[in-house]
Amino acid sequence: MSRLLIVVESPQDWAPYFPSEQVITFDDYLQLSTPANSRTRVINLSRKFGYLSKGYYCSLLAEARGHSVIPSVKTLNDLRDRSSFSVIEEHLQSQAEKFLNKLADRDEDTFTFWIFFGESSVPELKKLARELFEQQPCPILQAELKWRGGWRISSLKVAPVHTLTEPEQEAFANALDRFSAQLWRKPKTRTISRYEMAILVDSEEKLPPSDSKALKKFVKAGNRLGINVDFIGRKDIRKLPEYDMLFIRETTNIDHHTFQFACRAEAEGLAVIDDPQSIIRCTNKVYLADLFAARKIDTPQTRLISTRDKKSMDKLEADLGFPIILKIPDGSFSRGMIKAENRQELENGVTELLKHSALLLAQEYLYTEFDWRVGVLNGKPLYACQYFMARNHWQIYDHSNTGDPSGGYQTMPTYEVPKKVINTAVKAAGLIGKGLYGVDLKQTGNRVVVIEVNDNPSIDAGVEDEFIGDELYTLIMQEFINRVQTIRRLREAL
Repeated sequence: MSRLLIVVESPQDWAPYFPSEQVITFDDYLQLSTPANSRTRVINLSRKFGYLSKGYYCSLLAEARGHSVIPSVKTLNDLRDRSSFSVIEEHLQSQAEKFLNKLADRDEDTFTFWIFFGESSVPELKKLARELFEQQPCPILQAELKWRGGWRISSLKVAPVHTLTEPEQEAFANALDRFSAQLWRKPKTRTISRYEMAILVDSEEKLPPSDSKALKKFVKAGNRLGINVDFIGRKDIRKLPEYDMLFIRETTNIDHHTFQFACRAEAEGLAVIDDPQSIIRCTNKVYLADLFAARKIDTPQTRLISTRDKKSMDKLEADLGFPIILKIPDGSFSRGMIKAENRQELENGVTELLKHSALLLAQEYLYTEFDWRVGVLNGKPLYACQYFMARNHWQIYDHSNTGDPSGGYQTMPTYEVPKKVINTAVKAAGLIGKGLYGVDLKQTGNRVVVIEVNDNPSIDAGVEDEFIGDELYTLIMQEFINRVQTIRRLREAL
């Protein structure tokens, strides 16, 4: 069963709040002995968090003991580097525009507010507070904004609990209560599983990586192997320390909560698919194009575009001929792609897509009746499908078709697939990592080219599992167990 410990430097620091057996001093925590693999969450409320301070050592010891601690050592180190939260500045204006503009109208150039477990002391900055907390989780943060031709985060500091005023103490206590209540699940009357898995899903997603039947098959396969599976959503990132594994079954992107979940899970020591590195590498086609070119993996002829000037258009036409395929770097499910049949369509397409990305890809068009998709798990081929083009369309997905947007498919055993297709897929996936990937390829005669590698491949019941059936789900869940066991052995060796 999980337990929560709140660590303070002095009993006086907790004097304004109700007594609790969960509250212990730093000195008590030093002497604490805990069983291996115990599920313990530590809220570190030390007075100072500088390098080699008690607060720093509290988080360091917690991580060494396998406890899940907030703030983590990584967070403490990140907060010393202003660039770690500067990315959020881009969203300041849109998140609280009216409120911040009122401050500017009053000639106020500095504004400070508190963040208690992701809750803002200023209602108008609720969304910003949540985003800051999810990026740098700390019990108490003090954020300072400055006006420099636009609002900027000038500082973000971990604040000590003993310095809070009476109104701030009440807000902190209420936020702690809500945080604790949401963090820990109530015990369930069920057989104790050896492993706990969270599957991240979005029930509103129109084209999810796995349909509901496939998700149920993952649950059944997990249960057979001793894995208890829970489905979680984007609001459940704080629950991650309860689990041993995170399986992301939601379309991933860098500027998206799926990437935040992957990063948090990896930081918490979970076995995670898709891992952050795979998401970073797979979701950008510019990276993939450059990677494959450097490693001599055949792809369609590819050019990068950053402008629509005549010289660039002339060169594209001369190099690739028509038709030309235009892509934004992070498109998925055939979105963000245009097929230009002539010069006018090329110029119009480049103009349109440059509104969404500063850099585009242009590729030669290769006609095939189908695309190969080879599923690769930890360097081994898992399944193989032929995805046929949508009816009267040049892609496997036709988003203008409100009925059935996709073409047909044929799943086959990997040993019946041409060796060159399988070998190319495995080689391409190996350049990304050791996760679960779907490698898309085209075959024209003896030529096999890689179109892209997907970090979050589709696994739908009756499609990718058509040949090996439930074994597909078992193999994936077993890989998670293998990874958790490796993580546990490494922890025990430290």
